[in-house]
Amino acid sequence: MNPTLPVMMQAVTYAEPGPPDVMAISEVPTPTPGRGEVLVRVMAAGVNRPDIMQRKGLYPPPPGASPLLGLEIAGEVIAHGPGIADDAFPAIGARVCALSNGGGYAQYCVVPAGQCLPWPVGFDALHAAALPETFFTVWSNLFMTAHLRAGDRVLVHGGSSGIGTVAIQLVRQMGGIPYVTAGTAAKCELCTTIGAEAAINYHEDDFVARIAELTDGRGVDIILDMVGGVYLERNLRCLAPDGRLVIIALQGGARAENVGLARIMTRRLVVTGTTLRPRDTAYKAEIARQLHQHAWPLLEKKTICPLIHATFPFAQVVDAHKLMENGTHSGKIILNLQTS
Repeated sequence: MNPTLPVMMQAVTYAEPGPPDVMAISEVPTPTPGRGEVLVRVMAAGVNRPDIMQRKGLYPPPPGASPLLGLEIAGEVIAHGPGIADDAFPAIGARVCALSNGGGYAQYCVVPAGQCLPWPVGFDALHAAALPETFFTVWSNLFMTAHLRAGDRVLVHGGSSGIGTVAIQLVRQMGGIPYVTAGTAAKCELCTTIGAEAAINYHEDDFVARIAELTDGRGVDIILDMVGGVYLERNLRCLAPDGRLVIIALQGGARAENVGLARIMTRRLVVTGTTLRPRDTAYKAEIARQLHQHAWPLLEKKTICPLIHATFPFAQVVDAHKLMENGTHSGKIILNLQTS
């Protein structure tokens, strides 16, 4: 360990899975970067639904990952592990945002160098921390898995979420036509304001019927789904021939009943799903490379931007998780670890 670094640091911990109140800030050992890794002094960290699931004991970290919560950070690189040249990106002192493999709710976090990206020009720590988890997820699923092309019609469930608001903007900028579902009139209005072609209030309307109306009966080419089981049959009915359904979360359950499989065959549909956290470092580094090439210029031009719903001081992590769980937010929730 670099002698200038503290041996111990503050981090969010919990003794047993449970509700938000099980979390507390404790003293834990400062991590040491391994081969190909960097140590980042964390200035801000994003709060994401996988953090909620992990805290509840429903989403254990993969082997070798930090057991601490936190999958995205922004901060300053303060140490290199073995195998990183002094002049390689990210250099000591570089301000980066990064997709971590865990451990982001802490003063210091170890991340693979390939999963780091520079702060877009004009960004501060809070806005930089709002980027990695949502941008990595949306890019890898819509562009690398579903192979979105200009002209594709895309349905995004949960359009006002952090992932949804990024998906709307990226789909629109890459020549696609985004449709979304959301749970309130205000959330639907937000989605159309940032580029959705139409937003369907799923409490009031049948999204299958509305998609048929909006697409003249053709359906959509891609669906990005965070709901899972209870939506599977309806999602299949929304897809155009050769359509692609990508399932990225199971908020509506992991099982589906009474699903008509013949539609998959006759319309040549692709049903797939992904989880990003267990993927290897090389794959995540490729996502980062593509984001830097295609999305970062749009961020620096302010053509697209992350939407931040709320920020909380690090000490109020319990309140941040309660907000995430009550579902009233639109966009990102960020923890601020800066002391001034």
